[in-house]
Amino acid sequence: MKLSCQFLSDDERRRIHADSLKILSEVGVAFRSATARKILADNGARVDADSHIVSIPEEMVAQALKTAPGSFVLGARNAEFDFPMPSPFTGYTLDGAATFAIDFETGERRHALTQDMIDGLRVFEEMPLASIAWPPVHCDDASPHSSAIHVNLTSFIHSSKHIQNEVFSIPEVPYLIEAMAAIVGGEDAVVERKIFSATYCTIPPLGHGGDMCDAYLELAKYGVPILPYPMPCAGSTGPASLYSDTAVANAESLSALVLFQMAEPGTPIIFGHAAGVTNFGLGSFMEGAPESTLINGALGDMARFYGLPNTQSGCLSDAKAPGPQASIEKVLSTLPLVLSGVDVVQGTGELDTSQLLVQEQIVVDHEIACLCKRFRDGVDVSDAKDHLADVVAAGPGGHFLTRPSTREACRSDEFFLPTLCDRNSYEMWEALGQPDVYDNARQKVSEILSEPLKNPLTDDVVGELEAIMRKAERELAARA
Repeated sequence: MKLSCQFLSDDERRRIHADSLKILSEVGVAFRSATARKILADNGARVDADSHIVSIPEEMVAQALKTAPGSFVLGARNAEFDFPMPSPFTGYTLDGAATFAIDFETGERRHALTQDMIDGLRVFEEMPLASIAWPPVHCDDASPHSSAIHVNLTSFIHSSKHIQNEVFSIPEVPYLIEAMAAIVGGEDAVVERKIFSATYCTIPPLGHGGDMCDAYLELAKYGVPILPYPMPCAGSTGPASLYSDTAVANAESLSALVLFQMAEPGTPIIFGHAAGVTNFGLGSFMEGAPESTLINGALGDMARFYGLPNTQSGCLSDAKAPGPQASIEKVLSTLPLVLSGVDVVQGTGELDTSQLLVQEQIVVDHEIACLCKRFRDGVDVSDAKDHLADVVAAGPGGHFLTRPSTREACRSDEFFLPTLCDRNSYEMWEALGQPDVYDNARQKVSEILSEPLKNPLTDDVVGELEAIMRKAERELAARA
């Protein structure tokens, strides 16, 4: 008996779908890419040459939903970490692209560096529910001309899980494909293994960029899974109601689905969203608010309505530092998504509205993930869990401590044993130095970072990737 929830009724899903179709056909979507506009026009869309607004008819949406695969596998360079979509359990991805990090040694808040990214990937690698490695920071020490290549290839070197990140322009694509071919053994294997997926951020409301869109049309030729990731903010870049913001975000995702299915039918699409709400006191974006989770959870329901795998933004906090606010917001932005059956929750490891990487937070967030999974797994009502015979044997006033079923239970998954939360007696806790969850998480991070890199690439392949990074930096700088 799994514990579950849903955000939308069947009628509400149909209503959002109908409103999204109306938005696509009557309001339209702006595409800054001439290539995208031509693809859409050739397949039946109406294009305004002056405004670049494309009106997408219902028939194109229906066709795109037919050709988009309902399942596929996100490969990892270590095949043990291959992740099927949809997933039988909720997996997690690192939160991505933070500007700042807390220095693990000094506790200083500073601009994030490549070493912060490497350390975050290594810690994430050790978390059992960690499924997709999104490089967690912008690296302030990377060349601005080749930063995406630097980040993506460095991630392949230091993580053996599936890598998911952005690509910003067509010139970056060949370096990425060359690197993946070096890892998996050729371009045919790149298409087959799918060790990289591309996060495609649309421009709310109802817009697509130019360079990134063109780059992703190239990636689609290699079967790279694409994660459309609308981020409308209710009250600023989205309408000021949760319902209408959901409809706009859904329409943006459908517009991306249509484009990539018209360009390359069968392109794997992860139906994703990272909607937020406006802080009406400051005008800023909030993601730890309960309304953000309500929107993203509703969009997870829409993904299931369409039969598409999905990633939803969650495990989020607007807190500026680790502590009670972070814990409250992260639990409340994770548990409802898990109970609704979201395939992947994106948000692990960061605070301050995804702008601050904290290494200990990766471990704390994984504990939250495990607790949420335990709720989702619910109560096992199989015959094996029927212990009526023990009740008869113990009788009124008896106990169950010596029963074989009790010994088995204490070592089973039915009773979750936390790794960070303290369950000692007061005296034992005091003797341990009164540690809290962050103290225990910090110890775990120290242990991980003191060990050799797990699942390393061969020196030859690392050398190839480093050479590709140097070439990209040289050649892309020359183009600038």
